[in-house]
Amino acid sequence: MVGAQADSAYLIAPNPKAARLTRAVTGRDHLGAEQQINVVEERPLTIYLNKQEIVTAMTIGDYPEFLAVGYLRNQGMLLPDDQITGIDYDEEVDSVIVRTVRQTNYEDKLKKKTRTSGCAVGTVFGDMMEGLEGLTLPGAEVRTSWLYALAHSINTTPSLYLEAGAIHGSVLCREATPLVYMEDVGRHNAVDKIAGWMVLEEALAADKILYTTGRLTSEMVIKTALMGIPVLVSRSGFTAWGVEIARQVGLTLIGRMRGQRFICLSGEERLVRDADLSK
Repeated sequence: MVGAQADSAYLIAPNPKAARLTRAVTGRDHLGAEQQINVVEERPLTIYLNKQEIVTAMTIGDYPEFLAVGYLRNQGMLLPDDQITGIDYDEEVDSVIVRTVRQTNYEDKLKKKTRTSGCAVGTVFGDMMEGLEGLTLPGAEVRTSWLYALAHSINTTPSLYLEAGAIHGSVLCREATPLVYMEDVGRHNAVDKIAGWMVLEEALAADKILYTTGRLTSEMVIKTALMGIPVLVSRSGFTAWGVEIARQVGLTLIGRMRGQRFICLSGEERLVRDADLSK
């Protein structure tokens, strides 16, 4: 498993120097001078649930077990009460098999695919809104002082984005503390890695904030809501359907967060504006 706790404040943080995550490539700049830069690696990862092949995702290749479990949970294929008996990762053939006590067969669901707006082409199966009916998210508060502290901490953390670009990040946070920072070529993969970590670590969601560097799309909102996290924050913007679903499920949705500026388009009742903006 590639990755390391690059910052002691994190449970998991990016390891931008990990050899398998980037490749040195030589080119020429605008002046014709030779330049060598690091570019992000992409590799396929095929995810199986028991004996059934589910999907092949393009990923940077770190934390494959978390990605597989989180993807299956967010697709509704791995149920909350499922007992996982094994997770087998084969680096040679780039595959992960998640094994459960429950016998599974999702042949009908796999026939219906939706290509999403996620980078690296996200794919979801079945009804995208499945599982949101009757969903109630926790009423935890979110303080603006936490948001500003999180943004500063996350944006100054050594990351693959700062090393090579072409990458998205998602960070699981509690109050003003970032806990788990995942990166990938698709923001949906980064979120699924966090979801997988939460499942395997049996982490509570009610007191968490999810911070993402990417757009607040319908897929991001749905994944966050299904994970039970009440607050989703981004430095990027929104899609109309993302906002509509957030309002439907009562998710606090905060975007365009730059410096001390942001816009909240859903769930403002959780916001506590306690930061001194004069400083």
